[in-house]
Amino acid sequence: MRPGFADPVFGAQEGFSALMNAMARPGRIQQCAALRDLPPGLQPAAAAAILTLADAETPVWTDAEGEAREWIAFHTGAPFVDLAQAQFLLATRAMPALAALHQGSDETPQDSATLILQIGSLDDAAGWRLTGPGIEHEHRLLAAGLPDDFPRQWAANRAQFPRGVDLVLCAGTRLAALPRTTRLMEGN
Repeated sequence: MRPGFADPVFGAQEGFSALMNAMARPGRIQQCAALRDLPPGLQPAAAAAILTLADAETPVWTDAEGEAREWIAFHTGAPFVDLAQAQFLLATRAMPALAALHQGSDETPQDSATLILQIGSLDDAAGWRLTGPGIEHEHRLLAAGLPDDFPRQWAANRAQFPRGVDLVLCAGTRLAALPRTTRLMEGN
């Protein structure tokens, strides 16, 4: 089995810090390079995110296969469940429909799913215009590898507030978050 964090304490701290900063500052790209020797199909930021968030009591879904799936199971101890039952999801290929994920309820919105999605690239110099909590004026984010209907799915997700899915986009060692409160506008 390939190792997880070389230094479990500092690796988990780096992952946690990157995730918390990304959630607090939607659209701002964070670096997370705490993992190096990963199974094929896993990117460093996404792998660090799932190791940071999941544990033996956390229901997880992933489309990772083979060694990557075994690596996640070994290092998190998390039980694998169906898509709609997962608290945390790691999509290494295509994004599952946001509406198919656990949305939480009005009484327990904290029970909704967080989707960690591996994509091709992230850039904060162009792309969508983001506004909402944690954004003073506006942030920009270009995320390559999302489905064409992502803006529509995101608007529908946001409209359910306080319910809804939170999203962590990962490209290599970079990650950015879109909490469910973030408004996404296309164009200049």
